[in-house]
Amino acid sequence: MLPLSYTRAQGEMRCGILTVKEKWTRYSGVMASCLSTGLISQKNPVSLGNDNLYISASVLPNKGVVKAVLGLNENEALVSKGDIIAVRGSAEVRQHVLDSDIAAFKALEYDGEYRVLEKVHNLITFNKDEIQLDFELLTNGRQSKPICESVTVVGGHKDPSLVNQIFIEEGAELECCYLNPKEGPIYIGKNAKVSEGAMLRGPIAICEASQISMGAKIFPGATVGPWSKVGGEVSNSVITGYSNKVHDGYLGDSVLGEWCNLGADTNTSNLKNDFAIVKLWDYSTERFAKTGLQFCGLIMGDYSRCAINTSFNSGTVVGVGSNIFGSGFPRNFVPSFVIGGPQGYKVNGLKPVEKVAKMAMSRRNVEFNNSDSIILNEVFEVTKKYRTSFK
Repeated sequence: MLPLSYTRAQGEMRCGILTVKEKWTRYSGVMASCLSTGLISQKNPVSLGNDNLYISASVLPNKGVVKAVLGLNENEALVSKGDIIAVRGSAEVRQHVLDSDIAAFKALEYDGEYRVLEKVHNLITFNKDEIQLDFELLTNGRQSKPICESVTVVGGHKDPSLVNQIFIEEGAELECCYLNPKEGPIYIGKNAKVSEGAMLRGPIAICEASQISMGAKIFPGATVGPWSKVGGEVSNSVITGYSNKVHDGYLGDSVLGEWCNLGADTNTSNLKNDFAIVKLWDYSTERFAKTGLQFCGLIMGDYSRCAINTSFNSGTVVGVGSNIFGSGFPRNFVPSFVIGGPQGYKVNGLKPVEKVAKMAMSRRNVEFNNSDSIILNEVFEVTKKYRTSFK
């Protein structure tokens, strides 16, 4: 899941409306936390008791797998084809869980269907369906805020089958925009704002406090994470949160981390001219690997940004804390902590990245704390090998 997992636990990955951790919290009715390793654990405090459910953060919940997980007894493990889905046990079994030691538990085979986040591009593949599932989870038994009369519902305000596919949380503002729920639900989060002339076609998610610019075109499969600002065209993409794509330009079949900024008229190609399967940089093999996807655009890690008129080729991966500008297409793999573009790159030092991060976060009333700094320092060190020969 790199480069996103450089700076967050697997449970903090957003797919659909919610993160993995939020999904399991909703399904189980118990507040979930992320049991992680390394420096990431500093941002994810976990409290273990005498009876715990350890659930693989790669597993996206559905009713079937949730029922099986909640039905586990102590020291039982739910497994599928040799992989652990979940374990129930005391705090003492923690290391066995982290080591995926199935032999330490009574294994129960699960033969039902479920989705697993194995590669970062799975976020693109699964997002549309996950919006649908999360919409049902979040809105079941609840009443939406009324739709303003100035909002055009494609198909009509009086058709219950369509109106019920639109859910507006309290504090959200929508005026003189277009909502089309014919292909899937539209979720508008708390205090979100959709400006006049914007066109939204479900399934999509506009999360808490996000802002959609005037005249924006939000296509099916798009998630605009919390506190993000988005304009132009967005299709089948996940914007994790706290990121900006305010102006015109196209973002398709892509994933942005947090605290990213795309300059005006930034465009991503999500389809190769010869319609070939797109390859992405694979950090585990340190080479490009086929995704199995014909449509795949940009993967960008946290704190990265690009200047106006930047054009990304299909299947481009940008690491953490990079700053891209210049004419022409950037390389398909841009390491973490570099600055420049097709005309050449140099190292983007830690201090400049932290300085910009602090300013960006302060604008959202979020503190850049010591844990953030320590994690960025670690990412800077572990990604140094990719910058050594990169120019």
